[in-house]
Amino acid sequence: MANTELAFLPVAGIRLATIGAGIRYQGRDDLLALELAPGSTTAAVFTRNAFCAAPVTLARHHLSQTAPRYLLINSGNANAGTGAHGLDAARACCAALATVADCRPEEILPFSTGVIGEPLPVERLTAALPALLERLDADAWPVAARAIMTTDTVPKLGSRTFEIGGQTATVTGIAKGAGMICPNMATMLAFIATDAAVAPEVLRACLTAAADRSFNAITIDGDTSTNDACVLVASGALGNAPIVDLTSAESVALHAAVESLCVELATAIVRDGEGATKLVTVRVEQARDRDEARRVAYTIAHSPLVKTALFASDPNWGRILAAVGRAGVEELVIEDVNIWLGAVQIVTAGGRAADYTEAAGAAVMAEAEIVIRVALGRGAVAAEVLTCDFSYDYVRINAEYRS
Repeated sequence: MANTELAFLPVAGIRLATIGAGIRYQGRDDLLALELAPGSTTAAVFTRNAFCAAPVTLARHHLSQTAPRYLLINSGNANAGTGAHGLDAARACCAALATVADCRPEEILPFSTGVIGEPLPVERLTAALPALLERLDADAWPVAARAIMTTDTVPKLGSRTFEIGGQTATVTGIAKGAGMICPNMATMLAFIATDAAVAPEVLRACLTAAADRSFNAITIDGDTSTNDACVLVASGALGNAPIVDLTSAESVALHAAVESLCVELATAIVRDGEGATKLVTVRVEQARDRDEARRVAYTIAHSPLVKTALFASDPNWGRILAAVGRAGVEELVIEDVNIWLGAVQIVTAGGRAADYTEAAGAAVMAEAEIVIRVALGRGAVAAEVLTCDFSYDYVRINAEYRS
């Protein structure tokens, strides 16, 4: 039976299974399969890293060819930086699962996460597939969330419901990620499903918008992975008339539920950042456009000096000021810039606020959740980015990752 210690709602039309294949880890499940009901629609977004992993290349191609029936995910090995052999390995895994599941290889989307540059142990993976499919269970979301973990310390899993014509639809999803986190499309790995029937174009629009406001608005260390992917599946098992109108009440409800869940999962990723001790929101206001606001927010969020000051609870606000100044904002009028730590204003009109005290700043920096707010004085547009601090453990975890 599936581990049900984590709160979730099963999704009709979706079954999951995990198994230990010994890909890298011993004594834990590291292989996951999701079975999608016939007629399901699927949307996905993938990493924009030029060195995208072999499974990303193959999944993108398969998705363009046909409707998927299975998702196959392994942890412990990224199958990235592996060239033609990596593509052959990904194809071999899809072919092996297709034989066991009696479907076509093109109906399988492969995903991998783990160490880059190592050959994927195809034989170990494929040998586990028959037993894997025997375990398919609609209630296996919690064990699935654990099977895809690498340096994560906790699984990420959540559910939402929304109404369609008097029926209650479900959205459930899992995600993984704790380091190499600065998505440029979606997240490290995230798999989300609903039992509603949704037209492909509506599903794609929903995923793109939700990822942009969640997974594309977080950063732990500024590194975009080779394997990032986010998948949204609509099984249609609810039996509703398909959602085809982007402006309909049903579409709005779907978007709200998916976005809310994605924000929860993205926030969980940042909370679980490698060695992280603090959750930090960087909000930039009064920008001329969204790109400008996000550029400033990310410059602050990526700064190692800012992140180490956050870890030390050191209100070294000059580091924040310097990050704003190097963010590439053209013709920035320094005198128009104001900055706050929580409710404490530290910069007024481009300089230290007259009533600011070190004690007040230190009190904010000592909190577990911190908001850094910057007003540029240039317009009316705002943007937020979630990040975390850099601790000693971040260096240790990444220094020992392949040990």
